[in-house]
Amino acid sequence: MSPSTCPGCSAVFESSDGPVHEYMESSPACWRAFGEVLAREYGSGEHFAVHRLTVDAYAVQHPGGDSRQAIQSVGVHLARLCMMLERSLSPERANAAMVRVSGIKARMVKLARPASLGAVTVADVLAARDAEEHVAAVRRWADAAWLAWSPHHATVRRWVDLAF
Repeated sequence: MSPSTCPGCSAVFESSDGPVHEYMESSPACWRAFGEVLAREYGSGEHFAVHRLTVDAYAVQHPGGDSRQAIQSVGVHLARLCMMLERSLSPERANAAMVRVSGIKARMVKLARPASLGAVTVADVLAARDAEEHVAAVRRWADAAWLAWSPHHATVRRWVDLAF
């Protein structure tokens, strides 16, 4: 098999066929890697502790096209990253707050895709050998994904503020 680069996050995987998300931009191999990470998280409470960061990091590194669904997905996942990483909300509180942010998603506009979506990807998380490494990798991934969107942080913060 030959290597292929994910069109979303730029991670390199062995080429493969298979499904991809309906509106997130990813390769089949990257989508499968994400599924493996999710299975690990759902299978262990230690891994699950960072589940929401996993979902948000993946979503904002695979922003998709111009559909309202893709635009709003990036918006609400960036908002939850903002609430957890900048405002120190617990995952549970950030998840509840994300429901409020979803109430203003009609106001969200497409954000210009950053040149880089972050140096840490789902491939780095998949390489973790135990729960401690997994949690640390997800935290690095979420930080890198949030930082990549820094030109839009002021907009995301306004969206979060509008919801409250």
